[in-house]
Amino acid sequence: MRAQLLDRERPAGLLDVVRRLTLLQIDPVAVIAPSADLVAWSRLGSSYAPAHLDAALENRALLELMAMIRPAGDLALYRADMARRDRAEPGELTAWQVFYRDWLRANDACRRDILDRLASSGPLPSRELPDTCQVPWKSTGWSNNRNVTRLLEFMVLRGEVAVAGRSAADRLWDLAARVYPDDPVVPADEALLIRNERRLQALGIARARGPEQQVEPADVGQAGEPAAVEGIKGTWRVDPAQLGQPFSGRAALLSPFDRLIHDRKRTAELFGFDYQLEMYKPAASRRWGYYALPVLYGDALVGKLDASADRKAGVLRVHAIHQDVPFTAAMTAAIGREIEDLARWLALDLALPR
Repeated sequence: MRAQLLDRERPAGLLDVVRRLTLLQIDPVAVIAPSADLVAWSRLGSSYAPAHLDAALENRALLELMAMIRPAGDLALYRADMARRDRAEPGELTAWQVFYRDWLRANDACRRDILDRLASSGPLPSRELPDTCQVPWKSTGWSNNRNVTRLLEFMVLRGEVAVAGRSAADRLWDLAARVYPDDPVVPADEALLIRNERRLQALGIARARGPEQQVEPADVGQAGEPAAVEGIKGTWRVDPAQLGQPFSGRAALLSPFDRLIHDRKRTAELFGFDYQLEMYKPAASRRWGYYALPVLYGDALVGKLDASADRKAGVLRVHAIHQDVPFTAAMTAAIGREIEDLARWLALDLALPR
């Protein structure tokens, strides 16, 4: 909890939060507020405004990389991997990376067309970039035949293009050389160690190895020190700087994409907290609600808040507060104050369940 900046003493500002957490995940769903804003508010309280994030992205103190907002200086930790992606030796790439590489090569003419258009006219939204792909992108999901969008995302991984900003919800694309800071590139092996160390500092405790993730790993290699968690099999890695430090907790409402609970298996193992994002389930199958917010109290995850922001009516509607453990009077009061603060931050009236 302390590593995730969820103790009683709040951090100084947005840039401190992002540097410590290493990222804010971007997600377009805004049932209450966009996830990146919810994460920032849960750490900073109502002193945070979404305009602060917009300003940090506009002045490029923060940058968008692969659906994550990261400190601009951290780009130096990814540039070496970007540069060597086309020079990978046999066996260095996973099966999905080989598939992406081959699809990109089959559409190299379109890739060059995009680079030429951005060079002459960027930044541009994806709809203004030519789709001359010879091999369409096939998917059973939302990205089926969205050739330019997928191509741009792979070109990000190669360090060729970058998100230069946004116009409303549209990403504006430009050549990476115009967007990324001109910081010295950290060698790939050294960068991997630093990323693992920073991820462990953000998590406090994590597994050394875990399932492969396409964007942000959940494991930390050999960073930190080995540790055993009573009652849980296997070896963990712990950030020694977090050991033996005092902790004073508080109540907090978390985004469904919050780093504390994003790895559902880790959440269940460490906190005994059962959570799933149920927005993709039929309404009759939901236990906690369409976009339930995990509820933190002290050092425990204690429930879920089912709420939605009805901006047309000017109301934050609380549909239910699910208690995983019986709330004491102190818990009820502290969690209630946090819900009231959420409504104030959103500039909405609060409507509680009858």
